[in-house]
Amino acid sequence: MNRIVNIAAYKFVSLGALRPLRTRLLAVCQEWQLKGTILLSPEGINLFVAGPAESVDRLLGELRSLPGLADLEPKFSKTELQPFARMLVRLKKEIIAFGVEGINPAQRTSPKLSARELRKWLDEGRPVTLLDTRNDYEVKQGTFRHALAIGVDHFRDFPAAVQRLSPDLKEQPIVMFCTGGIRCEKAGPYMEREGFRHIYQLDGGILKYFEECGGAHYEGECFVFDQRVGVDPNLQETESVQCFHCQSPLSEADQADSRYQSGRSCAFCFQTPAEELAANLARRQAAMAVAFSPLPGSQPYDNFRPINVPLECDGATLLDALCRVVRHIPAGEWAAECDRGLVVNDAREPMLATRTVRAGERYLHKFPNLTEPDVNGRVELLHEDEALIVLNKPAPLPMHAGGRYNRNTLQSLLKAVYYPQKPQAAHRLDANTTGVVLVARTRHFAGLLQPQFARGEVEKIYLVRVQGHPQLEVFECAAPITAEPGEVGAREVAAVGGLAAHTQFKVLQRQVEGTTLLEARPLTGRTNQIRIHLLHLGLPVCGDPVYQFGVPRGGTQTLSLEDPPLCLHAWRLKFCHPLTQQPVEFTAPPPPWAKLMTQIP
Repeated sequence: MNRIVNIAAYKFVSLGALRPLRTRLLAVCQEWQLKGTILLSPEGINLFVAGPAESVDRLLGELRSLPGLADLEPKFSKTELQPFARMLVRLKKEIIAFGVEGINPAQRTSPKLSARELRKWLDEGRPVTLLDTRNDYEVKQGTFRHALAIGVDHFRDFPAAVQRLSPDLKEQPIVMFCTGGIRCEKAGPYMEREGFRHIYQLDGGILKYFEECGGAHYEGECFVFDQRVGVDPNLQETESVQCFHCQSPLSEADQADSRYQSGRSCAFCFQTPAEELAANLARRQAAMAVAFSPLPGSQPYDNFRPINVPLECDGATLLDALCRVVRHIPAGEWAAECDRGLVVNDAREPMLATRTVRAGERYLHKFPNLTEPDVNGRVELLHEDEALIVLNKPAPLPMHAGGRYNRNTLQSLLKAVYYPQKPQAAHRLDANTTGVVLVARTRHFAGLLQPQFARGEVEKIYLVRVQGHPQLEVFECAAPITAEPGEVGAREVAAVGGLAAHTQFKVLQRQVEGTTLLEARPLTGRTNQIRIHLLHLGLPVCGDPVYQFGVPRGGTQTLSLEDPPLCLHAWRLKFCHPLTQQPVEFTAPPPPWAKLMTQIP
């Protein structure tokens, strides 16, 4: 009934011309209907292959014809079905990843102990430590009785695990073992180098022991790296499966556990929804820290800002078009930029100021060797699901590219962390404003969220600290705000023709030094609305670099890291979730300037 022959073999030997060897082996294995994996490296060969008996014999003949492999001796087993899905021949730096220089099993290994000799030792009760060098999930499926597991998730962790072993073991006999023996070929010499004086390795590993001694002194089964998952001491496939998520081998009892869900989880990795959410947030939070350390804009780079030629500039000179599109830069400066080669086309070719342009053409203004100002990259992830990302934005941190910032932005961070998705913010906060930011995972969800803001259906609550004490505990401002920005993008209360704006305020705490902590509820969404309305009421926001009495509209809107903070925080956000269509609310913890004034949670 067992029509498929399985072989496992390795040999440490110096191999050369690996690329043509890989091509030849892959071709013959595919021709002979063999499947599995062959690893080739300068240090030797490691293989797990299965197929018809005659094909396996032909492959062994092919391999034994290679220099140094004439004595290649595999371990055999049989199955009814093919345990591998495809045939792979790969080139590797090592045939078993270890990462320690100076360990060369082709030149020297630890003394080998045969399977029968080990059984004799165990039958006689000799004082010996059996050291299982395999990964923890393999040990879980079965091991020798009273064996000491090294305690690793990957063989590369073996050197660190050796340092945790008791120093007393250095003078005691140790027999190490693994599945087929290959890991011990490196583990043994390493332990000898670390001062362990009586090291032996089980020749052929557990599989050879099963072949010659059955299950004596062994408990459970042996994990194998193919679709069989486990074999018993008779080298027959067991009913074990492998967890799709954590890769743990699962016995029939493990599969009967209510926490086992095929293709999702098992008792060893099962998480409640709350635990799973916390784990996902932690992983994403770590990715954010990596993406912004160092800040992507801290390294000099060339930035290019596009300039599109409008219809009314068709046939004009490039200089005239530049002056019309970017009006705040004088013609003399544009002419100088062209002379320096800093106005280019898409092919990065410098353009003359006298060039005739056509409507629809695109040119680029080059900013060479640009380094962006530092920002606060400590973005806190509050929530994440299939549709939403909810963040607590620090300050200063611009949300989008503009002005002096192109890479040091929240959008740049989201693009790096969530690739290939392209998350879109459903609303905006000023660079200097902290607090809750709602981001859509896809364009579809952005189309469901952004209209809620436009229709005024989102409940927004801010904390704001102002200079002065208002006369009333509850008050409001409905002064219209100018539609067009002025200097540094600032807007003002409009005497006539402004856009409707409405903000409600409530006093939370008055301070003796002359400041007040307020709750602000903007019922409309005009740019800088809360700051403009408070200045209009004679209560400018503490730390505001623009909207202050007697401060001219100049300089920059974005503060530096060293500046006192703008005391404006997007505290709470309530909206309709696009998936459940139910109201949800998110809160960003108050910053220190708010916590110091009150016991807000």
